[in-house]
Amino acid sequence: MSGNQVSSEDDGLGRMVRINMSRIVSDPLRRATEDALRDVLDPLLNLMVDTGITVPDLTRIIRERAVRNATARFVKETGRASKSRVSIVTGLPRSVVARFIKSSDASTPNLRGQHPARKVLEAWHRSPRFLAPDGGPAILPIFGTRVSFEKLVQRYSGGVPVRAMLDELCRIGALEFLSEQRVRVKSREPTLIGLNKRAIGSIGERARDLLETLTKNLLNVGSPLFEATAVIPDADSSMLSSIRREVSQQGSSFIGNIDTLLTEARKVASDIQSDAGELPRRVGVTVYYFQEEAGVSYQTGARGKAIRRTNLRRGVKKRATRGRGKMNSSGTSQ
Repeated sequence: MSGNQVSSEDDGLGRMVRINMSRIVSDPLRRATEDALRDVLDPLLNLMVDTGITVPDLTRIIRERAVRNATARFVKETGRASKSRVSIVTGLPRSVVARFIKSSDASTPNLRGQHPARKVLEAWHRSPRFLAPDGGPAILPIFGTRVSFEKLVQRYSGGVPVRAMLDELCRIGALEFLSEQRVRVKSREPTLIGLNKRAIGSIGERARDLLETLTKNLLNVGSPLFEATAVIPDADSSMLSSIRREVSQQGSSFIGNIDTLLTEARKVASDIQSDAGELPRRVGVTVYYFQEEAGVSYQTGARGKAIRRTNLRRGVKKRATRGRGKMNSSGTSQ
């Protein structure tokens, strides 16, 4: 084969790749799916910020779930799990696919330690240099050349500026300001105060149920599962309270009736299971009210209040601030 022939074949392959890429970019279904993913991710990304989950954490979860779901799908369709086919549809290397399938806990090495705030808080609770005589986390001056919050951040955050770390830990309520530009740690985890494991678990369960219903209806137009929405883009703000109250009352009544129906269905299913030869299925109905906020604040405290940023100064004399008392979580003296 001559050099010209090779060049011609290379050019042909290049044109094929460019054509395929142009089709991908112009595919309306792909664009619509990407837009839908952005809408779904936005509230989840806000939850990630509040619970200390990083983008590498999310990437690990997506990769693991993609492999698991694709594998289950191929097993259902063909009766066998093909690593090569899973690699094709997920875009992941075959070696990565094999590792996920093989691992019993379905996870790659833990990336939680990469969260800078978590590393700082953990070191504040464990590093002897930053502990008090009683073994607990010491109260630290913000700035200082020896034992200080500044040195803690420089040593454990991986290059995050001191003020940025201070603002973030303040936002989630993980530390409190004291007089004389000192700080005291309040939490060991970079998690917004007020969140709990059960409530977060409910978010995942209910969001999954809703998304599965919507995606199934896309492919099963002949017998769709019930889904309905009533929405207006211009609700009168003065009527929001009455709308919420009425929706709550009617929704509670509706769910009560559905709960009675499902309880009866559960009894019937248990009676006929042996005759029908089918396992019972999980079914349910969820009703929720949603309301977009009038504006979005990008710097709020643990309770949603705007943070007033206080300027800090290096080398502040203790006598200059003595007697000013305790400072609140925003860094302003009380």
